[in-house]
Amino acid sequence: MQLDYPGDRCLNGRFYKAALRRAGRLGRGGRALREPKSKLSRRIAGLEARLGVRLIERSSRRFRVTDVGQSFYERCKAMLAEAERAEALVAEAQSEPHGLIRMSCPTGLVEPISGLVTQFLAQHPRVRLQLVAIDRLVDLIEERIDVALRVRTSLDGDASLTMRSLGNSVRILVASPQIASRIGDIAGLADQSTLSTTDDRGEVNWFLETDDGRTHTLRHEPRMGCADFTAVRAAAIAGLGVALLPDHTCRQAIDEGKLVHVLPAWRGMKGLVHLVFTTRRGLPPAVRKFIDSLAAGFPRDALAR
Repeated sequence: MQLDYPGDRCLNGRFYKAALRRAGRLGRGGRALREPKSKLSRRIAGLEARLGVRLIERSSRRFRVTDVGQSFYERCKAMLAEAERAEALVAEAQSEPHGLIRMSCPTGLVEPISGLVTQFLAQHPRVRLQLVAIDRLVDLIEERIDVALRVRTSLDGDASLTMRSLGNSVRILVASPQIASRIGDIAGLADQSTLSTTDDRGEVNWFLETDDGRTHTLRHEPRMGCADFTAVRAAAIAGLGVALLPDHTCRQAIDEGKLVHVLPAWRGMKGLVHLVFTTRRGLPPAVRKFIDSLAAGFPRDALAR
């Protein structure tokens, strides 16, 4: 069935915006659409002729929507609602993003995204951002977080959350050139001081693996433990021990020769870097645009060679 659009304004006036059903008679329906009764009557008659069915039973004293007219009206009403939502979505996209965005981010990923965040705020001066740098799992609803950046070995399975994958993060062994020169194989790692990225007391386990399937667990008492990657990186540069750090946090130090990638065949378990937010539908324009900006500009080359 061919329906004229935009000449008849979508579904022949979208069954005239369902005014016939709401108003109850042609005169009131015409006023609702700001059209003369005679014109509205002709348009309805034309629609009935094209469809080959009677949509409205009318006389000088009576006005009634037929059963098929009622069904047609219900479908038109649903399509009208979707069309209005689509128009609202476009209007939102065209409006200038504004308001507060609360984002949580692991401390080790603050540095890689800082340039992207700064650029976004410069482009959208009406947006305010609270960047919560924290390594524990946050409850988005309870803590009023709009979007969280997470690194996990597997994606979160919460059906109430929407996820958008960004890339992979790998932890690698690094040390100062002096310490790196003393390590010949994986067994030699046990003879070196270590630097841990945890605040927990006592023994720490490093689970290491290779691309060909070999695994090794190093159980050790770290000389220094700190959840802040920057502090651990500085300690490694100072020659205090071997660290297992996300590659993106020590790439520059390796390029400058301050750190050495120790035993490059071995690495920690790969982490999946992804954004988590409560829902796609109904997101404020600022949050939606921020998510799209992070996904488009995320420095994937900083996560893996």
